[in-house]
Amino acid sequence: MFRIELHQLGKRFNKEVIFKGLDYEFESGRSYALTGPNGSGKSTLLQIISGFTLPTDGKVKYSYNEREVEAENVFKHLAIATPYMELIEAFTLYELLDFHFKFRVPREGYSIDTVMETAYLSNARNKYVKNFSSGMKQRVKLALAFYSQSEIVLLDEPTTNLDRQGMDWYQEQLLTLGPCLTIIASNQQAEYEKCSNVLSISDYK
Repeated sequence: MFRIELHQLGKRFNKEVIFKGLDYEFESGRSYALTGPNGSGKSTLLQIISGFTLPTDGKVKYSYNEREVEAENVFKHLAIATPYMELIEAFTLYELLDFHFKFRVPREGYSIDTVMETAYLSNARNKYVKNFSSGMKQRVKLALAFYSQSEIVLLDEPTTNLDRQGMDWYQEQLLTLGPCLTIIASNQQAEYEKCSNVLSISDYK
């Protein structure tokens, strides 16, 4: 079981307080929504949880099967999809997935072909990512998060640019993440309605 503990967490940009005094605990097998209006700090908190950004105050503690995990090693346990994540656009879809899975283990039962098929991207196998629509790029980002073997899945505004088919696919894939610790940063209820826990950033201003 993976556990993430936030202890009196705070973040400031210059003199602006984004959030402060945040105590919270996340654990495997549960899904969490980080909510709040635009600019409230949802993405910032997700970046801190991922280890990409440091907090101004407090600390984040990670543990896996009751053993502490150093912050610099957390990336080995997580998959993430965010609007600010860039794809390698000089690759074809097949080349991108092949490159990704040289570094990450796919979820059991998945291969490059099944990832493309499940994400409705088989027809784009040899298409360059730079020629993808914004919705197709978003499906690729989500597929990399959904189908990589991970204890933690972090999603920031996950249905951005998705059409109705893409949104339905997203909801279906969320149901397959049961054993994972899943955190979704969003102000769109449809994106996190299946989450059993909601953390409102506005409560920590």
